[in-house]
Amino acid sequence: MDFDLIIRNGNIADGSGEGIFEGDIAVSSGKIVAVGKVSGRAQQEVEAKGMLVTPGFVDIHTHYDGQATWEERLVPSSWHGVTTTAFGNCGVGFAPVRAKDRQSLIDLMEGVEEIPGSALHEGLEWDWESFPDYLNALDRRKHDIDLCAQLPHAALRVFVMGERALNLEDANEEDIRAMRFLATEAMKAGGFGFTTSRSLNHMTVKGDPTPTLRARENELSGIALGLRDAGRGVMQMIGEFSADERHEEIEMWQRIMRNSGRPLSITVTQRHRDPEGWKDIMAGIDEACGQGLEMRAQIAPRSIGAIYGLSLSQNAFYLHPSYKAIAHKTLKEKVSIMRNPEFRKKLLAEKPEHKSERLIQRTANFQFTFRLGNPPNYEPPEKDSVLNMAKRMGRDPLDLMYDLLLEDNGSAFLFSPNTNYADYNLDACHEMIKHPRSCLGLSDGGAHVGHISDSGYPTFVLTHWGRDRKNGRIDLAWLVRWITSATAEAIGLYDRGRIAIGYKADINIIDYDNLGQSYPYLTYDLPKGGRRLMQKGQGYKATYLNGMATYIDGDSTGLLPGKLVRGPQSCPV
Repeated sequence: MDFDLIIRNGNIADGSGEGIFEGDIAVSSGKIVAVGKVSGRAQQEVEAKGMLVTPGFVDIHTHYDGQATWEERLVPSSWHGVTTTAFGNCGVGFAPVRAKDRQSLIDLMEGVEEIPGSALHEGLEWDWESFPDYLNALDRRKHDIDLCAQLPHAALRVFVMGERALNLEDANEEDIRAMRFLATEAMKAGGFGFTTSRSLNHMTVKGDPTPTLRARENELSGIALGLRDAGRGVMQMIGEFSADERHEEIEMWQRIMRNSGRPLSITVTQRHRDPEGWKDIMAGIDEACGQGLEMRAQIAPRSIGAIYGLSLSQNAFYLHPSYKAIAHKTLKEKVSIMRNPEFRKKLLAEKPEHKSERLIQRTANFQFTFRLGNPPNYEPPEKDSVLNMAKRMGRDPLDLMYDLLLEDNGSAFLFSPNTNYADYNLDACHEMIKHPRSCLGLSDGGAHVGHISDSGYPTFVLTHWGRDRKNGRIDLAWLVRWITSATAEAIGLYDRGRIAIGYKADINIIDYDNLGQSYPYLTYDLPKGGRRLMQKGQGYKATYLNGMATYIDGDSTGLLPGKLVRGPQSCPV
């Protein structure tokens, strides 16, 4: 046989952004060795006539930090054509760590990324302390996708400063020297970069702010210099970027980049309380790039928001005392209690209680709450909001929300976008996606398992923006580039994201006409029976990693060729 695998007659979107063409792909020893018209024979030949054939998707913003240590299949991401993932984002993770600080990191991950603490306690073996030890732990397990780990600022800060980090104290010179050394060590061991958060939304499960919230420029710069010392590593951050501070924030990061010479990606979204502010951030990115700095925007392809339901972790009443008292009960029990007129009267009369006023306000976000619909509708019209439905009915919106949550015997889901939907459409997302310095981010695979289901972003990008949207569709070949080579290059992976000779044979075969996502559903398969919201991809005929089929028609083949990737990879050509 001439080759291990030949995929024949597919409609190839090769990840370059250039036009789609019909052709064959030949694979040997996990690499693409021929593209076009391929003669010869292979051990396996797959007919892909009429199918869309793409590189495997590269998702650079997930939170599989814990799951990757105990689980081989990183679903739901791998159900959506993802073949490489990067985690450790937003400054949260589990290494480096001292035994006495493990609970603090669990509390932070549970609060920021809503991964059940009970699942983390059960699943994490903690057979590491240093970041290099953590990489070795990841390396000991096989996976269905390749893994890239980043150094999280919160874990690093707590490791060096202990309680002072949790109390948001400033790092002193000795602390900064230690963090710089550990950052260098992490990059040399195979870390992909350093991540941090300056977001008020990021809190521990107890409602305390993330330890990195007020880290000063000298601390951030010192860690960035650790990356410079190693000669590798990217930076990722999420911040508030409020109207009165965003220019200073961007200028600070520009200084850090100039001093360190390291690239940076920033989370950029349209905030409903500041709907035009994202344009200032993108302008700052343009300015940085004009100065020769390498700054990117990580963009969500749709609104980011909560899915509300009585079986989920959030709904309009989840911060009300009476609801908290029944939150642990089964769905059937909750529905029975909530249909009691006296309980209804009591609950509707209560006020939500939480340390964060921002979270309290979101429970009453009726103008941006909608029925999810089946299939899910992520761009619903303004007229269908709960607020406008209530106005038409002459009802209080909270009272209406009560009934909506009880629909379908309490199984109904509602969608409440809190970013990227200020204008009741995704036009802002369209502009951000098309920006030349943007790439796909923020899927948060493995996180927010009780009220968000965004791991299917790659599927949404190709369907909504490439096929289904009535106005403003984007060229399909360009979209494939945006979720393959653009994301790969953003973290230094130049060996994948393309269908070209010499590149890794990470490949998707897609029935594009039938590509889509299932309705979200719950499973209880995390350690300790932990709950998670799942959403399967549809239309994926096959996914290959290193030329080996990991999924056929959405089902696992049992093959696990995925491995830890240690640091940036060079272009094979």
